[in-house]
Amino acid sequence: MAASKLAAIISRLESMITAGDGESRRFEKNGQQVATVNYDSESKTFKLNENKSQQVFEFDDVDLVAMEIYDLLAD
Repeated sequence: MAASKLAAIISRLESMITAGDGESRRFEKNGQQVATVNYDSESKTFKLNENKSQQVFEFDDVDLVAMEIYDLLAD
């Protein structure tokens, strides 16, 4: 049985919460960056910058941002 990719994404996001404000993570597929996520501890939100479409999304739930990242990596 393979390890859960979603659990790995959630673990990276949760480490951002623990580290506090200003934390940023890059997510790559085949060596190409598909998204950057920033965490704002004051508003307790994640900001997802999608590289391909240049869109920015805000999430206040770690599960929702993790699912969006998973979808981007699966495409």
